[in-house]
Amino acid sequence: LKDDDSGDHDQNEENNTQKDSEKEKNDREKPQSTTKRKAVVPGPAEHPLQYNYTFWYSRRTPGRPTSSQSYEQNIKQIGTFASVEQFWRFYSHMVRPGDLTGHSDFHLFKEGIKPMWEDDANKNGGKWIIRLRKGLASRCWENLILAMLGEQFMVGEEICGAVVSVRFQEDIISIWNKTASDQATTARIRDTLRRVLNLPPNTIMEYKTHTDSIK
Repeated sequence: LKDDDSGDHDQNEENNTQKDSEKEKNDREKPQSTTKRKAVVPGPAEHPLQYNYTFWYSRRTPGRPTSSQSYEQNIKQIGTFASVEQFWRFYSHMVRPGDLTGHSDFHLFKEGIKPMWEDDANKNGGKWIIRLRKGLASRCWENLILAMLGEQFMVGEEICGAVVSVRFQEDIISIWNKTASDQATTARIRDTLRRVLNLPPNTIMEYKTHTDSIK
C-alpha cells in the first residue's frame, strides 16, 4: 500500500482511516480463531454496492512450484468494503498494477469467496484471460473492477471476482465466473469485457476452466 495520501480526504476521514488501520493491525495480530469479524456495512449516506467485496494481494517467487496450500499462505487480505466510498478509500491508497514489481497479483472477489480455484464458488467455473502488453494494466484493471462493482456484466450471481497479474514480459487480467458450462453467460461476459476495456477487435481472449487450471 502507498504511504502517501493524495490529500483529498478531510481530516476526520484520515483519522478514521488511521484508527481503522491500527484496528486492522491489532486484528491481524490476534490469533485468527478468536477474531470475531464485524460485518462490513455501508456508512450513513454512503452508496451501497450490490455485494461486499474483498481486495487481496499475492506475490511469489517465480520458478518455485506452488501448491494450493503455499498459495493460500501467500495471499494477503487487504480489506473488505460495502460501498462506493469504502472502495475508493482502499483503492486510492493502493499502488497501481503498472507500478508493481516482480510476480505480483491483485485480486478483487466477492466477500466470502477466496481467489482460489478450489473455493466452492469457483470450482465449477472458469475465467476469461486477456494478456496485455506492458503499460496497459493500470487502466484496464480500473475499468474492469469499476464495471464489476457497477454490475455492468448483467449475468446475475455469476461473477466471482477479477485478478490482475503483473509479470516480467506482460500483464494478465482475468475475470472469474461460477459456471464454466454456461456458454450464454461466458459469451456475455466476453462481450462486456470487450466493451468496458475498449479492446481492439484483434485482441485474443482465452476462456479457461478452473478444472483445466488445476490439472
